[in-house]
Amino acid sequence: MQYRAELDFDIIFSNGGSLHGQEFRIDIAGPDLSDAELGAALVRDLGLLMAGEVRITRREIIADRHKRAAPAGPPAAAGRGAIRHADLSHVITDGMVTVPGLPAPRVRAQSVSAALPPGRYAPGVSFKIGEITLCGNTSTYLDSPFHLLPAGADLAALPLERLADLDAIVVDLTGIQGRAITEGHFLPYEVAGKAVLIRTGWDALWGRAEYHTGHPFLTAGAARHLAGAGTVLVGIDAANIDDTGDPARPAHAVLLAAGTGVCEHLTGLGALPGSGFRFTAVPPKVARFGTFPVRAFATWAS
Repeated sequence: MQYRAELDFDIIFSNGGSLHGQEFRIDIAGPDLSDAELGAALVRDLGLLMAGEVRITRREIIADRHKRAAPAGPPAAAGRGAIRHADLSHVITDGMVTVPGLPAPRVRAQSVSAALPPGRYAPGVSFKIGEITLCGNTSTYLDSPFHLLPAGADLAALPLERLADLDAIVVDLTGIQGRAITEGHFLPYEVAGKAVLIRTGWDALWGRAEYHTGHPFLTAGAARHLAGAGTVLVGIDAANIDDTGDPARPAHAVLLAAGTGVCEHLTGLGALPGSGFRFTAVPPKVARFGTFPVRAFATWAS
């Protein structure tokens, strides 16, 4: 037996505006759905972006076969075009501040020939061998489970298949009203097995004091939705994936416990297509270390 729902509803969008519907029918999974579940199904069915509150004002469940056909598979590739790249990382510079209060990086580059015994290199031969001291939370970085969970996988234990050449999408939330990014913002998207990159536009404040306060963040419910759906990695172009005013850090706790990577301080997400690209963010293979800078980038065929 299959079921459909006939709904009257109001949908309030998180970037302003609303949508009112009457006697609108959608396919549903079963007859006993709550109003919240019906609202989520409605947002998915309509493919609504930035939907906030959904109010179901009338509901009728009907035993009827589903009307929407199963989605077709992807069309056969007609040949790859030119490969495009987008660098999504901030530059690391000496003394830069990524997180106020954490040590700033020290970057030194020197000529190695000056520090070696005479005769090691021929006259005029000189190499630059630099030295850098930094904390793991510098510039654009990736969090492993060990960052929060003592028994979690460290950087050295992360499999490349969860870091490199990931099928990815951009969830564009620029213009969102309020700071909280909720489960409803992800309902129109297929997130299973993907890197989900959240564009807020907050990276425009990078290097300014305002960058570190009042930034958008994922709610615990949003993190549970992404982790439960099998998202491989979640990235954001803001100062933290959590509300830094919440000492429990629920988004980190949920995602890292599920083995979902977290990449913070991304930049340039506006250059990407919404989907159909690959994402890579690979840190060095450091044992007993939880987080480290990455050269995050995307590739796609134009």
